[in-house]
Amino acid sequence: MRNRFAELFARKPTGVLNLYLTAGYPGLHDTVPLLQTLAAAGADVLEIGVPFSDPLADGPVIQQTSAQALRNGMTLRRLLQELQGIRQLLPDTPLLLMGYLNPVLQLGMNAFCEQAAAAGIDGVILPDLPAEEYAAFYQDTFRRHGLRAVFLITPQTSEARIRRLDELTDDAFLYLVSGAGLTGGNQAAEAATQQAYLQRVAALDLRNPRLVGFGIADRASFEQAGRYAHGAIIGSALLRALDGAADPHEAARRFVHSIRG
Repeated sequence: MRNRFAELFARKPTGVLNLYLTAGYPGLHDTVPLLQTLAAAGADVLEIGVPFSDPLADGPVIQQTSAQALRNGMTLRRLLQELQGIRQLLPDTPLLLMGYLNPVLQLGMNAFCEQAAAAGIDGVILPDLPAEEYAAFYQDTFRRHGLRAVFLITPQTSEARIRRLDELTDDAFLYLVSGAGLTGGNQAAEAATQQAYLQRVAALDLRNPRLVGFGIADRASFEQAGRYAHGAIIGSALLRALDGAADPHEAARRFVHSIRG
């Protein structure tokens, strides 16, 4: 099966930009058109957030956009239906679904993986799915459908645990949480601690590439993250740029260009 992550990191080992968009935001049917706009503007990876009523790992911006998307009528089932055919529009861009375990289990893990793979999804981030539970119960299902699990690493994650997560990652990437707190936080005061953490992980010579997330909001923080990893993930800052925009597509283009320079 095709591995778009491997293809991307082979041709672009640094400066990879992963953008997160809440599905169904700002409007119910904006998801696929905005994904196209973001890719055309320069996004390398697109992470599609499945709205959930209790997104524990996310900060206020993603919580608010998730609530709006749910009010708009977005669900996991609807999203998987809307994504059918997206590969005709975006044949080469790696696509991720980021969500929580509850809606996935309501649909059924096998049905979820089957439908996600049919839509052309490459990887899945489920922050509340324990890695060992994934390995014991779901890894074979993911592999059978060609889906790659992406795991989060924090500054508190031990070296042994990092290496275990690297082992469980099937040629995708590791998500390095830049510091304590939630997505969209401001970790400027912890810059020195962050730098030491990112350097420590970089020195482990892991199998999989690394992208830094949480608190990446502008060109400076994107470039700083790229000093110690293969790129970075931006979500809350993009969603803030879309909030209330008269033309979400123009706002999205301007945001990506502000990061790329």
